[in-house]
Amino acid sequence: MRILMLGSAPMAATAAAWPRDPFDLILAINNAWRVRPDWDLAIHPHDFPPDRQAVARPGQQVVTEVDFVPAQNAYGGFVYAGATMAFTAAYWALHALKPSVIAVYGCDMHYPKSGPTHFYGTGSPDPLRQDVTLRCLEAKAARLMLLAARQGCAMVNLSAGPSRLVFPRARQAEVAAAVPFAGNRAAVAAALRIEAELGYVVPSGRYWEEAGRFDVAALDRLDAMWLAAAALPWRQTA
Repeated sequence: MRILMLGSAPMAATAAAWPRDPFDLILAINNAWRVRPDWDLAIHPHDFPPDRQAVARPGQQVVTEVDFVPAQNAYGGFVYAGATMAFTAAYWALHALKPSVIAVYGCDMHYPKSGPTHFYGTGSPDPLRQDVTLRCLEAKAARLMLLAARQGCAMVNLSAGPSRLVFPRARQAEVAAAVPFAGNRAAVAAALRIEAELGYVVPSGRYWEEAGRFDVAALDRLDAMWLAAAALPWRQTA
């Protein structure tokens, strides 16, 4: 199964004209269901405004925290995975759908200082907030890519501009041939062992209620391990 995962960056609107091929499913994050009516899955957080939430027609499904919190917990929880809807949507898809490819478009977490930040105008640059789970977005993207590869799923980025994601770039015509990037398997296993030792899993998903028990320095070291497992340089975001 090949999934197109749509975000709300300004270029996302161009996906309205894309053919369904080579995608089997379209997963829209937050407002991105407005880009095209033939979305299959729409996902939003618990605090997403009701007037912006997608309404499913026959054959469509809306995914909420009831669905994605257990799925993200299956991959270590929000503290390790990063609390943005782009990461959450991908982990939910990995858990629920077992895809072979997740092709991401308009989820780059890059916000220009002027002009539109989203396809619908100006929105909140949520992933850039001060949050213990988002200190290095590149590390969280590397972790997602490497864990996806462990179950045979390739993560690729269809966007062409600046991005905080570290997935290989691809064009639509290349999606069907995408292959997982596994990185250094021993380093991946070592990072997972450190996560297990730290034990920063919050089953409710409300990690902010337990923020006092998280060692930021330990999380930074863990981020560095994930970047090293993907052979990527360290970038600190906060």
